[in-house]
Amino acid sequence: MARYGKRIAELRKKRGMNQESLAGLLGITRASLSHYETDRREPDYEILTKMADLFRVSFDDLMGRSPDDQPTDPQIHITEFLNRVELADDKIASRYELTIDGRTLTPEETKRFIAIIRSERATHSDRLGS
Repeated sequence: MARYGKRIAELRKKRGMNQESLAGLLGITRASLSHYETDRREPDYEILTKMADLFRVSFDDLMGRSPDDQPTDPQIHITEFLNRVELADDKIASRYELTIDGRTLTPEETKRFIAIIRSERATHSDRLGS
């Protein structure tokens, strides 16, 4: 079971809120909030999302995770990147060197490449729909 109740209580107190007022904003009972803060129960995704939005913190911050808790093995990040790359994302094209046959694609070539694939997919799906 997660142990982030202390962080929830800390964020609540930092904003000068009592359990009753926070529970009201979250649409839950004060008893439920008390259970979350004492780690007797875990809030569901919807409640966690509301808390993160209300406190204006990330999920990691809400969970009490620090940057030190994140994986430091660069291979993990590389594997995640290689498992799914959105080439149409302009940030990818500007941050990474995309190559074919050892030659770097220019931004224009990257855009044409994406356009060709989209065109082929549209043609293929039109044939399937006919």
